[in-house]
Amino acid sequence: MYAIVETGGKQYRVQEGDTVYVEKLEATAGDVVTLDTVLAVSKDGQLTLGAPVVAGAKVEAKVVEQGKGKKIIVFKYKPKKDYRRKQGHRQPYTKLIIEKINA
Repeated sequence: MYAIVETGGKQYRVQEGDTVYVEKLEATAGDVVTLDTVLAVSKDGQLTLGAPVVAGAKVEAKVVEQGKGKKIIVFKYKPKKDYRRKQGHRQPYTKLIIEKINA
């Protein structure tokens, strides 16, 4: 059994027991969050598609940690014009463990 959920503007294919890194959610470690935007559910080989979401389907996940990803370097320059700008960025994330798929 798997589900396709949307959170943080991205879509993820999840199963029970999976670990997923999603865009930062407002929750602390140990909390249980419910992902309501379920786009599709596959149960016993039957695929149920939502229009746009599957009615009554929810995915429960436990928050493991909040963190920051690897540093990304943004470097801009224009040749022969002495223009250089270096900037770093670390995107925050939330690590989830999928506990239950209700469909």
